[in-house]
Amino acid sequence: MAEKKLPITVPPGLAVHPELVPYLGKLQPFSDPYEDIEATRERFRGLLALRPADRTGVSSERYDIARPDGSALTVEVYRPERVEENGEDDEAREVGEGLLPAVLHFHGGGYAIGRSLPGQDRSAIALCRELPAIVVTVEYRLAPEHRYPAGVEDCYLALEWTAEQANDLGIDTERIAVTGNSAGGGLSAAVALMARDRGGPALVYQSMCVPDVDDRAAEQPVPAMPEDEDAGAGASSGPGAGTPPNPWLNSLRTVRLAWQHYLPEGTTVPDAYASPARATDLSGLPPAYVMVCDLDPLRDTGLAYARRLMDAGVPVTVHNVPGAWHGFELHAPDTRLARETKAHWKGQLRSALYPERAEGAVVA
Repeated sequence: MAEKKLPITVPPGLAVHPELVPYLGKLQPFSDPYEDIEATRERFRGLLALRPADRTGVSSERYDIARPDGSALTVEVYRPERVEENGEDDEAREVGEGLLPAVLHFHGGGYAIGRSLPGQDRSAIALCRELPAIVVTVEYRLAPEHRYPAGVEDCYLALEWTAEQANDLGIDTERIAVTGNSAGGGLSAAVALMARDRGGPALVYQSMCVPDVDDRAAEQPVPAMPEDEDAGAGASSGPGAGTPPNPWLNSLRTVRLAWQHYLPEGTTVPDAYASPARATDLSGLPPAYVMVCDLDPLRDTGLAYARRLMDAGVPVTVHNVPGAWHGFELHAPDTRLARETKAHWKGQLRSALYPERAEGAVVA
């Protein structure tokens, strides 16, 4: 019996990637994560605890950084365990001697959730082990309790601390990058702007995956969808019966709520450190990587930001994931599409931090 194809409303001309179609029916109906943000965070922590990360080859240590007001910002520094030089490949020898590049990783989650359990940041562990690099994760203050600029100032403070502690941490200050997914991508863009404007630590790369860089993405209208017709009514028939949740629409709803709770109340036009696409000058920024997904309401604003970076003379690599929605890799981590997407992101970071190893690099 042929597998039933689940219907989904997507932007005109786009289709769900074949590998992802089976996962549509497993998506959960939309619910407002801010209705009880502490309960949302607790559910997220519970899901993380179900599948502990594989820390093989990686160690980590937590540090507290003093904020100007005397409170503490916690960061966790992940480092690849040293190996003996015994004829292994270049990456193994790099870990065994000399300084390593550093990556500051800013988690996503609508500026409100997404913080990993201590020692369990999967993205940090993967980057640490596979690049290799020293990876600093930042437990920035979360909205809505701490609205802008709390979170981004924490991220910039972590960058300053990383550069100041580079000698003790074994970091090459010529090779520091920032990366993040969704809200973390927006924070990466903002920190790159802050470092340029404040004369702060130099960044060699800014890597932004499905970045939330423009508050105007939240101004897109929310269309009525068939799956909304009988939402909450428990109906088994009608226009919306049997229709899976729409990931594009659900992401748009989440984006709208995230900006409402991140920006200070009464904000009409946020500044560039809150919404990087508001920056009037993007020149002088580090080379960038921008990854977007077809079925993501953040796609067009991400592409527009990438184009403006290019127009400002910034080298940019753009990668679009066809037929994928925002956060698809969380729902379908074992698909080839998810694996290839993560490999591309890590590969571009590796090339930026180890240019001598980039394919086709000319060695003098």
